[in-house]
Amino acid sequence: MAQIIIETERFYIRPLVAEDAAGIFELDSNTNVHTYLGNHPIKTFAEAENTIRLIQKQYEDLCIGRWAIIEKSTGNFVGWTGFKLITELTNNHVNYHDLGYRLIEKYWGKGVATETAKACLKYAFETLKLEVVYGICDVDNIASKNILQKCGLQVIETFNYDKTPHYWLRVFKEEWEKQNN
Repeated sequence: MAQIIIETERFYIRPLVAEDAAGIFELDSNTNVHTYLGNHPIKTFAEAENTIRLIQKQYEDLCIGRWAIIEKSTGNFVGWTGFKLITELTNNHVNYHDLGYRLIEKYWGKGVATETAKACLKYAFETLKLEVVYGICDVDNIASKNILQKCGLQVIETFNYDKTPHYWLRVFKEEWEKQNN
């Protein structure tokens, strides 16, 4: 197994590796998973392999990227979580860290995203020494908004992303420290 970056009560969080391709395919070929992501699920295993290569390139180029979530009790790939350094202009921002997560559908509603996203925020502020983290979600994706808010992010505004209304959320390190002490 790749080096574990973060450990929570139920999960290991580690870099994505080639062996995660089957899990990425199960995750990203599911139309339900892509409901609020533009409805473009992948169709081939090769696309899953390419997704991993793109994320690994982010690790190399930007020293950050989404990480695999592995269930401790089974060793199963559950999805991914973590940060992406967004280098394209989004809502008048550039070069910001976006907190995200995506889970295989059978793991929805079990607290996985909240548990792992909270652990990622702790890592962001305590280890990476980030000062602010952002999150974005479709306004109709109430579950994702709730997860981000449980992690301490606050809705700042609504904006259009790919012609669809999205929430823009943010948490500063100082705010996070107050919430977690």
